Amino acid sequence: MKILGIETSCDECSASVVEEGKHILSNIIASQTEIHKPYRGVVPELASRKHTEWIVGVVQEALQKAGISKQELDGIAVTNGPGLVGSLIVGLSFAKGYAFSLGIPFVGVDHVKAHLYAPHLEYDIEYPYIGLIISGGHTLIGKVENYDQISIMGSTIDDACGEAFDKVASFYNLGYPGGVAIDRLSKKGNQRAFDFPFPSLHKGVHRYDVSYSGLKTAVVNQLDKFRNKQYEKTPENIAASFQKAAIEIVLSRLKLAIEDTGIRRVVVGGGVAANSYLRETLKSNRDLEVIFPSLPLCTDNGAMVAGLGYHYLAESRFSDLGLNAYPRASFISQSTIAT
Repeated sequence: MKILGIETSCDECSASVVEEGKHILSNIIASQTEIHKPYRGVVPELASRKHTEWIVGVVQEALQKAGISKQELDGIAVTNGPGLVGSLIVGLSFAKGYAFSLGIPFVGVDHVKAHLYAPHLEYDIEYPYIGLIISGGHTLIGKVENYDQISIMGSTIDDACGEAFDKVASFYNLGYPGGVAIDRLSKKGNQRAFDFPFPSLHKGVHRYDVSYSGLKTAVVNQLDKFRNKQYEKTPENIAASFQKAAIEIVLSRLKLAIEDTGIRRVVVGGGVAANSYLRETLKSNRDLEVIFPSLPLCTDNGAMVAGLGYHYLAESRFSDLGLNAYPRASFISQSTIAT
């Protein structure tokens, strides 16, 4: 089966052809970074407008690079949430029309689950495992039983990790996208320059949950309070200290999930999975089997959508033309694995 995957949940317009849920024949990603750079963040109206302008060409390029015609497609998978609704609707509407015109089935795919599937495109991974999704819109820890069964153990109670990176980078004009800029600057800074606080979560919050609003406030509004006086207040030192604190927050919760479940296989997905400190820290733990996707598969891409969609389509779990887009992850519910 050759599946066309379409991803337009935010500001990447991507189309990919994947065979048998594993073999990437093409993966075209049209980035809108330069368009949104002057605003230091994604402008939803601009994003959806560019998707409308680009999607036909991106799909055609994906088919051309895969070396197939549209008539050779067996199905279409498309992200229908979560994400920016305007952007999602562009990809979803195109997928519906394209599938209908070709007389082939299509299926809507959850963006978060697709990110967790991305490493499966490159590695043979056994279930179960602890899945960590860490991106601009999501920070989730879950027990993954199969491609469609994820028990959420913890999530952010306010900001996502990637969002905190973007906000700090924007405030200090460190560059855009924020995660890439901070990661780059951190290599020239000292992680000990600032002792930023970890969140103190109130009673009743799940032990695997994380919070980033406090860290963001500390970096933006209380910088001098946490500076070690022997270090200068440079962009590099701010970036290095913030990055260490932000990543260690989620790693502390991931450690608890590993200890409580006894599962020592960890799969990471999402844009922040490209972060060098996260990758180096987790991979240095020889007691864990840690699997990251390659850098091109960390960002939003059509290949992860096509790969996951293949399994639904192979089981005849099709979507109908009434399928709608949704802004928030629909499957998230706190599990009772541990308290």
